[in-house]
Amino acid sequence: MAPESRRASRYTLSAEAALAALLVLGPVALGGAARWVSWPLGVLAGLAAVLAVLGARRQGESPRVPLLAAPLVGGVLLCALQLVPLPPAVLGWVSPEAAALREDVLVPLGLTGFRPVSLDPSATWRELAKHGAYLLTFLAAVQVCRVRASRKRLLTVLAFTGAAVAAVGLGHALFGVETLFGLRAYVHARPPLVTPFGNPNHLAGFLGLAATVAVGLALSKQSRAQAWPFAAAALVSGAGVLLSLSRAGIVFFVFGQVLLAGWLSKQRREARTPARPSWGRGAAVLLGLLATLSVGVYLAADQLWAEARTADSVESLRHGKVEPWPMMARAARAFPVLGMGRGAFEAAFPRYQTEPNPNTFTHPENAVLQVATEWGVPGVLLLALGLWGFVLLVRREGHGPVDLAALSGVAALALHNLFDFSLELPACAVAVAVALGAVARPRDAERMSARRTRTGALPTGPALALAAGLAAVVLVALVPGARRMADAEGLLADRVSARAPGAEVRALGLSLIDAHPADYLLYRLVAMASVRDGAAGAQEALAFVNRALYLRPLDAPSHRVAARALLHLGRRAQGFLEYRLSHEAGDTRVLLSEALPLARTPEELRTLTPEAPGQAPELAAALLAVPERRALGLAWLAWAREHFEGRPEATALWMHETRGRLAQGELPAAEAACAEVERRAPDALATHLLRADVWRAQGRGAEALQALEALAKRFPHEVELAFTLAARQQEAGLTRRSRDTLDAVAPFLTNLQQRARLLSLEADCFEREGLLARALEQRRSVVGLQPGPDSHFAVARLQELLARYDAAARSVHEGLRLMPPGAGSRRAEAEAWATRLEAHERARVDARRRERVEDPRARELEPAPPGSMRVSDSPAP
Repeated sequence: MAPESRRASRYTLSAEAALAALLVLGPVALGGAARWVSWPLGVLAGLAAVLAVLGARRQGESPRVPLLAAPLVGGVLLCALQLVPLPPAVLGWVSPEAAALREDVLVPLGLTGFRPVSLDPSATWRELAKHGAYLLTFLAAVQVCRVRASRKRLLTVLAFTGAAVAAVGLGHALFGVETLFGLRAYVHARPPLVTPFGNPNHLAGFLGLAATVAVGLALSKQSRAQAWPFAAAALVSGAGVLLSLSRAGIVFFVFGQVLLAGWLSKQRREARTPARPSWGRGAAVLLGLLATLSVGVYLAADQLWAEARTADSVESLRHGKVEPWPMMARAARAFPVLGMGRGAFEAAFPRYQTEPNPNTFTHPENAVLQVATEWGVPGVLLLALGLWGFVLLVRREGHGPVDLAALSGVAALALHNLFDFSLELPACAVAVAVALGAVARPRDAERMSARRTRTGALPTGPALALAAGLAAVVLVALVPGARRMADAEGLLADRVSARAPGAEVRALGLSLIDAHPADYLLYRLVAMASVRDGAAGAQEALAFVNRALYLRPLDAPSHRVAARALLHLGRRAQGFLEYRLSHEAGDTRVLLSEALPLARTPEELRTLTPEAPGQAPELAAALLAVPERRALGLAWLAWAREHFEGRPEATALWMHETRGRLAQGELPAAEAACAEVERRAPDALATHLLRADVWRAQGRGAEALQALEALAKRFPHEVELAFTLAARQQEAGLTRRSRDTLDAVAPFLTNLQQRARLLSLEADCFEREGLLARALEQRRSVVGLQPGPDSHFAVARLQELLARYDAAARSVHEGLRLMPPGAGSRRAEAEAWATRLEAHERARVDARRRERVEDPRARELEPAPPGSMRVSDSPAP
């Protein structure tokens, strides 16, 4: 076989420089997640392709298009098809879901224009630009890597870029820096290794490919002195993979190394000429890599073990990554012809999400599902075509160690993307394009055959026109792609937060909905602005919030907005049902914070009551805690006890019934309810505590106290029991015994709340004994543990008793500062208290001032202020 080309024109060298810049650009741009990366990506990719074609002309070669380019070409064409506005009839045939969105959601709002298949056109424009840039990068790499020196330099850039990224992470770990270069802090991510990659899975994927390519370069035909830098780069990148703590990344990185070793071993067995690389060097490099990885495992053993324990093997993987796959498969089945639109997954998937989740799924984290949902059946066929092209490339003869390393790294990264989405971002995607381009380059024998048959070859003129035209398409696509869904949400949310007029919000919302028709949040924001207008805007709020729920049925805030609108319209039963749906969709606070105070009848409370275990007792506790709503709560409890009979919460409901009757002073009913609790749970500690409370209410305090003391001996570690006993002992005047009870349970406290309650009970003891200074010291400690209005007010009360009016006023003001805005009468009382304390302090200061004026001797006895000297009238002794 004739040797490969060794000469390169200046155009080819310039294309090589552009490709090298692309390899570095991805990691520098936060792994490709930076928003500004699209423009330099498009410019550099287009420049590299055009220069590569010019270089081919100068070198007398024809540009080649390998089979692996076909999936990229198909991806560009599919993205373009998804952006074509279609008449309603055609849209209904191509994408029934997109047609239903148009007819049911957009047309009633006056948005009647033709719609494309993509449910988020701006995202699809960006993906069109990205896929065009990847295609240009791959084709440029195929042409540039015909030159052996250029190929080696490009792969060297990839290998050492990975090593540099890993070194950055190791340096941050060495110096304990938790922000990137001390400047950028990750808000939504907490990567174990601080690098430009905020996602540890993406970091592991990129470093795994770079390390594998570095191993191949170390095994290539070169001197040992030239091989050691590549081996060191492989070791550093491999250590970075381990320290990323990405479970899938580590597994597939090891798979890549095993695959490479197997291919090298097979190649060595089949070698018949001494020109093959020495297996001794390969074994040395691979064993060195294994040794370094072993050291990395030893250094990160604790973190890796902790990560492995959180993984819980297959079960954690199933619940974390695999569990949403059936939902995503259903979404893919809804878009079989052309998909939902490349890049539209984040906007469109909530329509098909059947399990509540507080997080937003931006990607399926599975390459097959990603392609199936966004491109439909054609995308799956393109994926199969790409796999076939990769297999043919593997079976191609004449691979050296570098080629095998690149193929092993790409295979490992592709398998990793069955549980990740690193190939959706430019850093890994560009690296794969360059690595595959280096392997798919035409060989000399193939070039001679292509010149005879013209197979896979393009004339230079048309190739140059196609490269320039595609580069122009990439840059033009970035213009409409600049309209991002997150920006639209932020803009509309700002207007809603600023309480802009409803008409202005609606007009802005419609213009943004036209650009992002599947974004449920835009509809919800308009509904939120409308519902603030009360009954006047309730109807419009319902119109928009129903569309939000159509696009995301499990959106808890939308259910809450719907409930408010229905209440404004007087449809209370439906409103409380929406509150319950909001709770079931994941809003765990809506029932207690908003819905429960609005309920007026037991029937409305029944509508609110969720069927989930443990929720009914929470509602009962909240209802019975408010004296004004206690009768309503007891009426609802009669239904709840019957409704939940036979379920675990039934006993808890009887306990709440007992306490509610006690609070109402209905002792016979409380006794009957307590007897029912004793029948259901005779041995439970809570049952014994409840019986003691009943006895206490019946005037049998001594008997209740004896029962509690007996319980404390049986359950010496029960903190709540000790607190209850200490409080009852204080009521009986047994303050010394109460403090002994608290001292006995002190070693068993497990959190700051328990510690604060113990200090509060001790303060009560000291106060009852008249030791106000010691009580004040304990109360101040409580403030340090639980700073809140009540803690500061307790300190102020003791300071007032000690006639420290100025300090007491300051404590009251601290409590006022921490009091929530809706405190109402309680805030007014606290403000009046602070005013009274300040008046007492002023009166005392005025009295002291008058005393000094009337009595000269008092002025002489007054201590000197700090920093001053008093001159005595009498001579010094």
